[in-house]
Amino acid sequence: LKLQFLYLIASLDLHTTRTMKRSASASTPSKKTKTNGIENPGWCGHFPKDGLTLQELIGGGHGLTYDDFLLLPSYIDFPADAVSLKTKVTKNIEICAPFVSSPMDTVTEDQMAIALALMGGLGILHNNMTPEAQADQVRTVKRFRNGFIMHPKVLSPEDTVEDVLEIKSKLGFTGIPVTEGGKMNGKLLGLVCYKDIDTVSDLATKLKDVMVVRNNLVVGKNSKDSPITLQQAQDILHAAKKGYLPVVDEKDCLFTLCSRQDTSKSQAFPLASLDAKMQLRCGAAIGTRPDDKDRAAKLVEAGVDVIVIDSSQGNSLYQIDMIRHLKAKYPQVDVIAGNVVTKGQAKNLIDAGADGLRVGMGAGSICITQEVMAVGRPQATAVYQVSEYATKERGVPVIADGGIKNIGHIAKALTLGASAGMLGGLLAGTSETPGEYFFSNGQRLKKYRGMGSIEAMQQGKESGKRYLSESQKVQVAQGVSGSVADKGSIHSFVPYLYKGMQQALQDVGYDSVVALQKNMYAGEVRCERRTPAAQQEGGVHGLVSYEKRLFANN
Repeated sequence: LKLQFLYLIASLDLHTTRTMKRSASASTPSKKTKTNGIENPGWCGHFPKDGLTLQELIGGGHGLTYDDFLLLPSYIDFPADAVSLKTKVTKNIEICAPFVSSPMDTVTEDQMAIALALMGGLGILHNNMTPEAQADQVRTVKRFRNGFIMHPKVLSPEDTVEDVLEIKSKLGFTGIPVTEGGKMNGKLLGLVCYKDIDTVSDLATKLKDVMVVRNNLVVGKNSKDSPITLQQAQDILHAAKKGYLPVVDEKDCLFTLCSRQDTSKSQAFPLASLDAKMQLRCGAAIGTRPDDKDRAAKLVEAGVDVIVIDSSQGNSLYQIDMIRHLKAKYPQVDVIAGNVVTKGQAKNLIDAGADGLRVGMGAGSICITQEVMAVGRPQATAVYQVSEYATKERGVPVIADGGIKNIGHIAKALTLGASAGMLGGLLAGTSETPGEYFFSNGQRLKKYRGMGSIEAMQQGKESGKRYLSESQKVQVAQGVSGSVADKGSIHSFVPYLYKGMQQALQDVGYDSVVALQKNMYAGEVRCERRTPAAQQEGGVHGLVSYEKRLFANN
């Protein structure tokens, strides 16, 4: 009996040990056993019931915002610089930084789109302007940085210095090939740059009298048997110490152009969002009315990468018709549809052919849709619910649009399943946004307004289309106008956002957006609800005065 009792105790101990091991293994994500050749001493998971999974958090039946919860930290075995923020904003477009600018007329025009694309994000040009003006801004973005400039401006020997200066005033450059007939693919006769004309007083002087003639040009050569590569062209530019390199074919006709300035931009902005032609990526917004089909045609002709259908409530017959039209006529251009906050809304737009979705209704700082219309959804809940269906089940990325006030909110949006955050108020007040600064009570400010504000709808009828109210005699505002403090240039502000996002993912324990979301759906990422007192505790408190500096450049 004594031996049987001891055997029973030993069996129970063995069963308990195996159960504990299985429990620990089930809650431990797969990690490297070594870091930099050193044995990894940390346990990489969470104890059962130590925090909530995102499924448990959102499944509680309450509408939650970003401030209503916190992510729990995990084990760190990699430096913050190793975190990859690469993400897809559509099924076909990947960017290096999860930042997309909002198509608002006080946020995104060509200068914002250029600056954000250079730093790895994506700018969406607003449509509260004429179709022609919007298409011209797309061209400005696409021409800012080129690999090979496949469609350069070309002039003839009979054109004048005045023609060159006009191109410079409109487009900002003066490296212009001169060909027979002034046409692309014509026989190359010369090249004219600003240094060739800056001392010419007679603007009627013909280019044949001031250009650098063909025999004195350094050129690249392209043929079917030996096509020139971008790296070869850049090497020739550097060796010759020239600003522009015309590339000719076997008949000495102009094939393309390469710019030294673009090479410098490649080195200065390694994260830049580029298309297959090495041009900056650019998006543009349109509405859902019949005349927006003509606007879309102009944008596609200008080279836009993605069209965003801009509507406060995207689940409409008008938007579904527009998606089908765009995908049938321009299959090469991705379409981001929205806005949506439910899985049912998302399904209709995805079934119509949407390549990406915007999620959010009434969550923006200048939006009053939830207050006035009594519809919408708290943003954290909306992002999770739509992402769970659109991204996890249908493979369509979603962009969290609205309610983002800081780095932490972007990190939470990505953890909830979003591919990127759409930034409006966070970028408002930077020097790249449209509008002029003004002073009030000694503070430097810039105007910021919702596209549903009366001011925006009165300035351009396109803004009213977003709320399907442009033809109504009485327009009901769904946004407000205000002002925000000067934030400086986004060339300083966006690197702060990028570095902060890397550190946020490091604290949660994952070195990429892909790994973060994979483990979120596996139940490995943990979070916790916050009471109002916890939210107060998590902010600055207990001080008589303080200075809140968000970042410093070394």
